[in-house]
Amino acid sequence: MALTTRAAALLLLGLVPVGLRPEGSTVALWTLVWLVLVGLDLALAATPSALRLTREDPALQVRLGESTTTGVLVENTGRRRARGLLRDGWPPSAGSSPARHPLDVPSGEVRRVSTRLTPTRRGDRRADRVTVRLLGPLGLAGRQRSVEAPARLRALHAFPSRKHLPSRLAVLRELDGRAAVRTRGQGTEFDSLREYVDGDDVRSIDWRATARRQHLVVRTWQPEQHRRIVIVVDTGRTSAGRVGEAPRLDAAMDAALLLTALAGHARDRVQVVAGDRRIRTRVSGADRAGLLHDVISAMTPIDPEVVETDWGVLAAEVTRSTHRSLVVLLTPLEPAAVEEGLIPVLPALVAHHRVVVASVADPALDAMRAARDGSEEVWGAVAAERTVSLRRQASDALGRLGVDVLDATPEDLPVRLADHYLALKREGLL
Repeated sequence: MALTTRAAALLLLGLVPVGLRPEGSTVALWTLVWLVLVGLDLALAATPSALRLTREDPALQVRLGESTTTGVLVENTGRRRARGLLRDGWPPSAGSSPARHPLDVPSGEVRRVSTRLTPTRRGDRRADRVTVRLLGPLGLAGRQRSVEAPARLRALHAFPSRKHLPSRLAVLRELDGRAAVRTRGQGTEFDSLREYVDGDDVRSIDWRATARRQHLVVRTWQPEQHRRIVIVVDTGRTSAGRVGEAPRLDAAMDAALLLTALAGHARDRVQVVAGDRRIRTRVSGADRAGLLHDVISAMTPIDPEVVETDWGVLAAEVTRSTHRSLVVLLTPLEPAAVEEGLIPVLPALVAHHRVVVASVADPALDAMRAARDGSEEVWGAVAAERTVSLRRQASDALGRLGVDVLDATPEDLPVRLADHYLALKREGLL
């Protein structure tokens, strides 16, 4: 049984005149009248067990920041009209609206109750239960029942940097339209044979072709096509730090998605790995459209783990292939984590691959460094200056190992990484 606020108000309203004449018989009489009304209302209420609740769409998917609708079908199999309230139990981060629905289902009929969902966090959100409270005709009391109606809402990464994809694809098409670059001497991929001219590297002479043609012939080379791109997303402790209203991991994922889309259009072989002490997910494929969808789906439910990242595990995943690759490590430039975990594994990676470390910078540090009003802001500026200095030292240490370092705000990092990739393409380094 569930009492309503109307029942409580009726009880208090009746106690006011009783308080003016506090005879015991008056109090008992009013209490009895109130109990009779509540009991009668409860007896006339429909039975919740007569309602059959069916989840219309148990698996939902929407991009973060957008909205979708979920429905519950309510069938009244009883003889009484079902009036009351229905609550679809989604967690707060699912952004359900409204929280409660008025319910009025005549006997033998079906009604659809719709809840609008606007998730505020990336990842999977699961519905708890659907709770129905059916009231009597007086609205004083009712019967309540909760029914399991499982459902899942997957809030996909918003991928805000996708707005930059058309302009970068235009640059990529321009690079693809240019004539293939021929380099004298050693290169990466054999292209053709031509006659020897003064200045050619003698190591490029093809002696078998020379013997057949009776004059010196050299090989020409061009940058290798369909290169391997490995994107490693750090999901460890440092990626949980918040920049603005989102963790660093979300900004790193945004950069990974833009590079995945761009490299996929360039017909490069892309592999995306996310992990900390263990590999959380790995995605690769040849279909560029399917690859981007798979990467978004695979990374959406991943949240940061409050553990130190084991870069040995992640580096072993990269080195499973012996092909020279562009390896992009998306990890925060936290000095202690870089020095103790990342730097020890980098020499082996740099020896066989081109390595880029991309880090999400906090724009709040620049604001703190500029603030000077009052002693509290001065101390904050000192702390911010020290943080920036330590990050710069970590960046210099990585640079000395031959690593390209990109450190930018969440809005700028995806663009910086995409432009760096295109610059390597333009220079024939990729």
